[in-house]
Amino acid sequence: MRLTLWYVSVLAGLLIVAWGGTALLLFWQLRGQLDRFSIEEIETVEGLLFFAPGGQLRLRDDYHNHPESKNVIERYVEVRSPDGTVLYRNDRLRGRALDGMPLAGEGIGGYSPRSTRLGDGERVRLVSRSHILDGHRLLIRLAHSEEPMYSRLEQLVLASLLVLPPILVAAGLAGYGLARRALSPIDEMTRRAKEITAERLSDRLPNQEVDDELGRLARVFNDTLARLEKAFEQLRRFTSDCSHEIRTPLAMMRSVGEVGLQKNGTREEYRNVVESMLEEVNRLTSLVENLLTLSRGDAGCIELHRTVVPVMAVAREAVGLFEVLLEEKSLRVVVEGDEGAAVEADSLLLRQALINVIHNAIKYSPPGETVYVRVLNGNGNRVRLEIEDYGPGIPPDDRGRVFERFYRVDKSRSRESGGAGLGLSIAKWAVEAHGGFIGVESRNGHGCKFYIDLPRFGK
Repeated sequence: MRLTLWYVSVLAGLLIVAWGGTALLLFWQLRGQLDRFSIEEIETVEGLLFFAPGGQLRLRDDYHNHPESKNVIERYVEVRSPDGTVLYRNDRLRGRALDGMPLAGEGIGGYSPRSTRLGDGERVRLVSRSHILDGHRLLIRLAHSEEPMYSRLEQLVLASLLVLPPILVAAGLAGYGLARRALSPIDEMTRRAKEITAERLSDRLPNQEVDDELGRLARVFNDTLARLEKAFEQLRRFTSDCSHEIRTPLAMMRSVGEVGLQKNGTREEYRNVVESMLEEVNRLTSLVENLLTLSRGDAGCIELHRTVVPVMAVAREAVGLFEVLLEEKSLRVVVEGDEGAAVEADSLLLRQALINVIHNAIKYSPPGETVYVRVLNGNGNRVRLEIEDYGPGIPPDDRGRVFERFYRVDKSRSRESGGAGLGLSIAKWAVEAHGGFIGVESRNGHGCKFYIDLPRFGK
């Protein structure tokens, strides 16, 4: 309704302006025609004026072919002397004056048109002309009534007022129907949007197949719904996995504690119980710290302290933390590559990312194998780090999800290896926070290679 009222109001305003402009243009054209006709009449009158033997000024009217013709001429003629004395006034004036005393310069050097009123209020268009007849200067005033012109304009206005309401009503009905039809898809989209809840994020808005503004709006809204659905699904999975990961060590501590309390054990047995509980506490603490790191990273609360970092030095430092684990598994880690490669990064976060990826490679490598950590010149102004192992590899269906939180390829080994599925997620966040990219290449059964691309320092 508001759109229709606005449309009708604008249309009414445009029609009024159009009719007003048309009436004004018509008025100017009619007045211009009247002035041209009056000028032609003055030139005729100049040739018909003469002085009678008694000195009176007369207008010859015997030039008409028919005696009745002079009665049809609708002009008003008045002739005055320069001092304002009336020398001649035709019968149509019936004694009424054509304006007052002569104006300064009136009719001299050309024609002086203007509008005025007769004594009885009749509107006339007056043209003046200074003329010399037999040595006498005369001021000839000739006028035509403007009443027929105003009458035509009034008829036009009256006709417009009679025609305008039906036009506006018809335009309003048509506009209402058009607006209703144009807005009906929005009403449908609004109705469907109200029905979409957190449990129905898979629903989509209609009209997304239409290639117009509403179709683009529906597609953008549906894309937003798709992202929300994905985020909600990830949140549900994250909450479920997080609850499971937290519940498991708590259950283990409760179980170990209850078993210890149910028997009278030796000091050594109670010591083993406490050690088992502390092991689960350490696991839970690590999980909570990782979750806090990811949460603060997602919220943008971690400020990067960038410095120029030699990549080889960071890689050796990260590998050095696994000496005990390498001895236990009889593994060897080889660090090789470009000693001069450097990046501008937060050294602690970069080291944490490398630790997580290297730990993942060591964890899944069979005893006696070698893990390679390479620092290479990447494409363009990039530095590439490669961590390659010869473990079981990653199945194709799992490669796209290894960086998801709590996702584990080998779920049967998760408790044994102590992982919660957050290490690679933290590594991915840390790398992307530095404007880099992390990915994985794998051949099932022949190991895998993680690679990290970072912007080189000193481009």
